[in-house]
Amino acid sequence: MNKPTPLSGFPEFLPSQRTVEREVIATLSRTFELHGFGNIETRAVEPMDQLLRKGDTSKEVYVLRRLQEDDSSRDKGMGLHFDLTVPFARYVLENAGKLEFPFRRYQIQKVWRGERPQEGRFREFAQADIDIVGRDTLPFHHDVEVARVMLEALGKLTFLPGFTLQVNNRKLIQGFYAGLGAPDVEETMRLIDKLDKMPADEVGKLLVSEAGLTDEQAAKCLELATITATDDSFVEKVRALGVESELLEEGLTELATLITATAPLNTDSVRVVADLSIARGLDYYTGTVFETRLDGYETLGSICSGGRYDALASDGKTTYPGVGISLGVSRVLVPLVQKGVLDGDRKVPSTVLVAVADEESRAEADSAAQQLRAHNVACEVSPNAAKFGKQIRFAERRGIPYVLFTTEGGYEIKDIRTGDQVPADPATWTPQNESDLKPQVVANNEEKK
Repeated sequence: MNKPTPLSGFPEFLPSQRTVEREVIATLSRTFELHGFGNIETRAVEPMDQLLRKGDTSKEVYVLRRLQEDDSSRDKGMGLHFDLTVPFARYVLENAGKLEFPFRRYQIQKVWRGERPQEGRFREFAQADIDIVGRDTLPFHHDVEVARVMLEALGKLTFLPGFTLQVNNRKLIQGFYAGLGAPDVEETMRLIDKLDKMPADEVGKLLVSEAGLTDEQAAKCLELATITATDDSFVEKVRALGVESELLEEGLTELATLITATAPLNTDSVRVVADLSIARGLDYYTGTVFETRLDGYETLGSICSGGRYDALASDGKTTYPGVGISLGVSRVLVPLVQKGVLDGDRKVPSTVLVAVADEESRAEADSAAQQLRAHNVACEVSPNAAKFGKQIRFAERRGIPYVLFTTEGGYEIKDIRTGDQVPADPATWTPQNESDLKPQVVANNEEKK
């Protein structure tokens, strides 16, 4: 095989880097399960008519076809899923008779999106989703719950930079635009969603030319989008703009409830902010909407987003409303790992290298290794019987913290980080520091700066 050409947009981790990803996934999974979310995994492909139903995604879907496919193939019309929400909606419809509602699920899985690769945006990447889905109705308190659960999960990822969870409500902004007399509410909302990519004055011109607003109406929409608050003070700021509608008031009440309920979870590293510029581009959101920025890496865009959807899944008789939020695991980790901000402290999972005095004693070394593994101490046997100094350097290069030697009286183990060496019985030995039992995530604070 010739030297392969790298494919952009399909990130791969080295073993030590994979330690970071595995720790993030394990922490998220533990937190989600503590809150009663069950794990599912959906198939990688969905029918094209389902993938193209919601939002402007036609340019992003990877079509699946066999090399020798003909027009009559049963595989025709399938594509790789571009998110986990559309497959989840299909999953709920197919399994509704077997599920208990409200159904709480988490899903950590790869998705594929045919967009131009750039920092934080990939063609294959991992997402972590939580959703709560009801049958016909779903109380608003579940919107608060998914926000609290994701905030708790993010707060446990202490080796990552901080997060700001930005929250808005589509009822609030739709009600405002309607009360203002906007001729095309959906187009107005779509253009306001461009504020994180375009200057406000350019968005203002588009509101006039493409959404049909007057200059005064466009100015009010942009003024609404500047309102932010960490408490419910945003309510009076909105009312001061002089726009009234029943839907606006409903949105204000819901957003104020969520901000007040999540306020106790605010810390130095995780914050919740009402941000009335957030709209979300996909058209299935109907209420609460979330976006999240990573401190110091705001250019990545939103790394954790979602919201309320009241009509994403329906079989014609029953509607399944839901609310969910999705963390872009790869979007967060790949840039940090590639910049050297995060890494694992070992290139291998081994805690112990069992030294080999000579090839004749390799069977004894293998036996000692098996005794260590029997009580969950990961280890490997030295690949050769080099001088002990070379075997220690071999362990250092791999990040293995301990080396086990045979002695006349039995065994001794050396902590090669400190130089301490003590007698040890491989049948019972474990490190004093429990964290030595598996690779740990390390953060390079200099790189963070």
